[in-house]
Amino acid sequence: MFKKVCALKHYFVVLLLLGVLIPSVSYSNPELGIEDNLILDAVQRQTLKYFWDFGHPVSGMAPERNTTPETVTTGGTGFGLMAWIVGIERGWLEREAVLKRANTLVDFLSHADRFHGAWPHWLNGSTGKVIPFWKYDDGADIVETSYLIQGLLCLRQYFNGETFPEKNLRKKINKLWHEVEWDWFTRNQNVLYWHWSPNFGWKMDHQIHGYNECLITYVLAASSPSHPIKSEVYHEGWATSSAFLNGKTYFKHYKLYLGEDWGGPLFFTQYSFLGIDPHKLSDQYADYWKQNVNHSMLNYLYCVMNPKHFKNYSKNCWGLTASDNYEGYSAHSPKNDLGVITPSAAISSIPYVPLQAMRAIKYFFKEEKENLWGDCGFYDSFCPEKNWYAKSFLAIDQGPIIVMIENYRSGLIWKLFMAQPEIRLGLKKLGFSSF
Repeated sequence: MFKKVCALKHYFVVLLLLGVLIPSVSYSNPELGIEDNLILDAVQRQTLKYFWDFGHPVSGMAPERNTTPETVTTGGTGFGLMAWIVGIERGWLEREAVLKRANTLVDFLSHADRFHGAWPHWLNGSTGKVIPFWKYDDGADIVETSYLIQGLLCLRQYFNGETFPEKNLRKKINKLWHEVEWDWFTRNQNVLYWHWSPNFGWKMDHQIHGYNECLITYVLAASSPSHPIKSEVYHEGWATSSAFLNGKTYFKHYKLYLGEDWGGPLFFTQYSFLGIDPHKLSDQYADYWKQNVNHSMLNYLYCVMNPKHFKNYSKNCWGLTASDNYEGYSAHSPKNDLGVITPSAAISSIPYVPLQAMRAIKYFFKEEKENLWGDCGFYDSFCPEKNWYAKSFLAIDQGPIIVMIENYRSGLIWKLFMAQPEIRLGLKKLGFSSF
């Protein structure tokens, strides 16, 4: 036992000397041991490089993926803004450096292409001109805009000082926040529409129904101080999909209030809840903490059960969500299982299923590190069955890793987002309670 402990200490001392790990300078979840905290530090710090070291040199925004440096993503940038805050609090980024880049980024966003206040999914990181996501998607994307606003509001809450740069940043963020015409995206109906194009209008005709990753869009739309939606838009739009209510119980213990069978891909529990704290959060449809815990547990149990007998699926190797795969890209889930494990899925579930997530993190970090660890943390995905490993990093997968680990460790981003008066009023307006 003594030799084992010494070997473990030596292993982490080497990592510390190499700069892979540094001790946490902020706060740590008391449930975690020294080894766990060091590994989480390493994962957060290395993943942060995607948003800081590889941020676009002109705009400061996050590239869509590491292979598309000029194509920056609005939603992924919103996740990155929250990651910057984590970097400051953990001692990995200087507050003044982040403040300077944040002002640059917000200035860029104010001059970038917008449509009724909403940004497109992709922008050119140098010019701010829209890059079409696909043929008819060359204009406003209200969902990606909501992810970006979620991050901007966290920045506004965090940089609360009285110096001119901090006050000016808050002023500019408020202007962008107030200019998003959330109510316009209802088309005078009781539902939000996802896309609008200056060339094709409402041709995509995509109503935003639940249950999926878009809860944050309705919460922000209801919270807007300038262009709010009515509560009926939430109840008659979001909450009316045939895939909204579930009510089934799995393995005798795990009830899903909402969503498709087995819950769908795990990003449903993550994108909206980077900022929205699901603890004690409920409305007439669900207890959102139980929904997210049970969804995460079902994803884990499905991989342990491994009905398709894929190689390496186990209590240590699990996690199905949208990511790259050996054929392209897909929203992996128990109903769409291609044998592809996405590290972000399990890692970002750590607030909900900490023991199961920590086992997966240790497995990825120790057993798969040679093939799965790169300049910006864990690569996007891998398929043990085919011995295939992605060499890509995606902003929308890297961001939740940093933020959800931090929400588990300290609740930092949840506290910042939920402290904002507009958000609390918006949640109350929609019928949420106990927040």
